[in-house]
Amino acid sequence: MSHSRTVEIEGHIIDSGTMQRCFGAVMDLGGSFDVEQFDVGTHEEAESYCRMAVSADDAETLQAILHELHQNGAMLENPTDVDLVSAPADKVVPPNFYSTTNHPTEVLYDGEWIDVERIEMDCALVVEPHGAPDGGPRAYTKVLNAVEEGDLIATDQSGIRVRPPERPRSGGGAFGFMQGGVSAERPSNSTIREVAAELREVKAAGGNVMVVAGPAVIHSGAGDALADLVAAGYVDALSVGNGFATHDLERSLYGTSLGMDVETLEHPRKGHKHHIWTISEIIRAGGIEAAVEDGIIGEGVMYQCVKNDVDTVLAGSIRDDGPLPDTITDAVAAQNAIRDQAHEADIVLMLATLLHSVAVGNCLPSTTKTVCVDINPATVTQLLDRGSAQAVGMVTDIGTFVPTLAEFVLDADEPIDESVESAGASGE
Repeated sequence: MSHSRTVEIEGHIIDSGTMQRCFGAVMDLGGSFDVEQFDVGTHEEAESYCRMAVSADDAETLQAILHELHQNGAMLENPTDVDLVSAPADKVVPPNFYSTTNHPTEVLYDGEWIDVERIEMDCALVVEPHGAPDGGPRAYTKVLNAVEEGDLIATDQSGIRVRPPERPRSGGGAFGFMQGGVSAERPSNSTIREVAAELREVKAAGGNVMVVAGPAVIHSGAGDALADLVAAGYVDALSVGNGFATHDLERSLYGTSLGMDVETLEHPRKGHKHHIWTISEIIRAGGIEAAVEDGIIGEGVMYQCVKNDVDTVLAGSIRDDGPLPDTITDAVAAQNAIRDQAHEADIVLMLATLLHSVAVGNCLPSTTKTVCVDINPATVTQLLDRGSAQAVGMVTDIGTFVPTLAEFVLDADEPIDESVESAGASGE
């Protein structure tokens, strides 16, 4: 016995590749489809519309196909209101709860479509019938550990509409739709120029720039350039770990990073102890801000973040020495702090840190512009695969990227030295 449902898809579904993905999903999962209506938009602003019947040999296969189509923006014909079930206990969601994507999402409640706030992947979708400021309904995401008994949780996917980002009607430059490709051969100079231009545009529009950075930024000698960007107001939020902050503070105290002189590349006697001595001094001072105020720390990224009131989150790790007193050692608390930063960001720079960047990427909507830079192409690929539709991936030495970016941003009106070569996987 064949099982069948009719779905509808509309928007710029041809040039954005939506139809290709939907057709492929049906076939790959063992189903079949019959296109009943296909209206093709014939000019730049016109949208297309497709209605098709999807069939499978059993209900389970059909449900899997419908789920995949839903992720790509398809809707069941004649949708009904979202199905809501009360959470039976704190941190417990109903069976078959709807797990969110990172795409813009709407729910149908009381006959009206409502935008879902704080969109993020792998969350529960909660509806409050009178939660909006005007007393109307409100929909938003909650991570599972934040679910409270009695929360009205969306189940299945009925009455839920996903809006995957579509190809923009105008050119997107380096941030063009689904750039996604990662190559060491990409011309670094021109790409960094476009990233710099985007940073300036975001700040000019009052937007928010978030930086996610690993210790390699300091160890490679790029810390001064990042500090310059912070001082100039081009960083609103910094998300790092205990290691990054320790390296940066060690540089201010001893001129070394993990015991190595960043300028001469020499290893001073007892330099291997500098990082733990640094942590001790910051603990003695009462924290990073106190160390800056007392004059113990007088330069570097963390110094500039304190001086310029940058929202800074240090997320702890099981590997941390010390850690610094500013480090959030509770993993859930650290997630929530990062989540608050990510939801405010208009553009995110992910610099030479895989695990921290993945953590932030999990919190980002697919519409947030993202720049991923690492010497390892596998790192960049994994970060871009988290789902951003507007991403730039660069395989290059972080010690080349950050200073060049700072030069292009801060000297936008000055001639730039064109001798800076494209940096490949070797960073040369």
